[in-house]
Amino acid sequence: MSKLETRRTFLKQTGLSLGGLALLGLTGCSQPAASSTAASSAASSEATATAAAAEATIPAHPYPSCEFDLDRVQELGYESFYQNGCCFAVSNALLTELKEKVGFPYTAIPAEMFVNGKAGYGAGTLCGSLGGAAAVIGLMCSPEDASAITKELFSWYTSTNLPIYQPEITAETPTIAKTVNCSDSVTTFMNAAGITEMSDPRRMARCGGVSADVARKTAELLNIHFGYMDAAPAENTAEEALADNEYIGEGEGFGGTIKVKVTMDGDKISKIEVLSHGETAGVSDPAFETIPDAIIKAQSTDVDLAAGASFSSQGIIDAVNDALSKVAK
Repeated sequence: MSKLETRRTFLKQTGLSLGGLALLGLTGCSQPAASSTAASSAASSEATATAAAAEATIPAHPYPSCEFDLDRVQELGYESFYQNGCCFAVSNALLTELKEKVGFPYTAIPAEMFVNGKAGYGAGTLCGSLGGAAAVIGLMCSPEDASAITKELFSWYTSTNLPIYQPEITAETPTIAKTVNCSDSVTTFMNAAGITEMSDPRRMARCGGVSADVARKTAELLNIHFGYMDAAPAENTAEEALADNEYIGEGEGFGGTIKVKVTMDGDKISKIEVLSHGETAGVSDPAFETIPDAIIKAQSTDVDLAAGASFSSQGIIDAVNDALSKVAK
């Protein structure tokens, strides 16, 4: 066996990183020459024992659950937003409860690793609050369950007037985000509220409230999933009032459900409006910019998919077909 392979085997067995070995080496170098060998040996033995003990107790994925205190998670989410943004806010709110009620391995996960998720990961893409939530869901649930819970969370986000939690500044115009993207969510609210600066206290309070809402909803979904609470009775959400010539349809895109409203003029398609979706900004733009117009021009859903956005394109087409299936023949 080569020295490199021996080293890798040692690292794998002890759980030590190269940084950990470097730290041990530096500690040894700081000792007097006469005691460096003994100190290094003792430190190495202690580190090996500690790593072995940790390896023996690290739970298999998914990690253990706990019952979340919904009110506390909500408050923590709001307060944490003002520390490091929305992604940190949600992850910190959930991880704080997990660290206190479960302990290890959650105590080894720094919430600071989620700070880079604010402002849609710096690119206006996925809302950081949802990113933080999805990460914690992924730690606690199997991939299949995590996918289902995340999809339910995203659906709630794009169909609910937010913010709900408003402890300081009340938003006069809570809004529904048509997508899960930060740029769409924030822009929709700012336009409705007549806000032009991201630094506006009303915008800050709104995003703090949304972070609190997402943290609470995530905790609720996880509590239900693990049997700590019962699911609330399904609410009869009132659909937008439709004219006799308007029809709602849904299709599945790459990021979830795409919902459209199709307006008919006699037997012709006169308008297609995308009401909500979970597609990624930028990548999916060609589909939303071209497919509705192409369908109207062709008076048919048999149109070419947008290059680079085939899943989103097909989702729009399927949604329009769903709406057209409801047109009285």
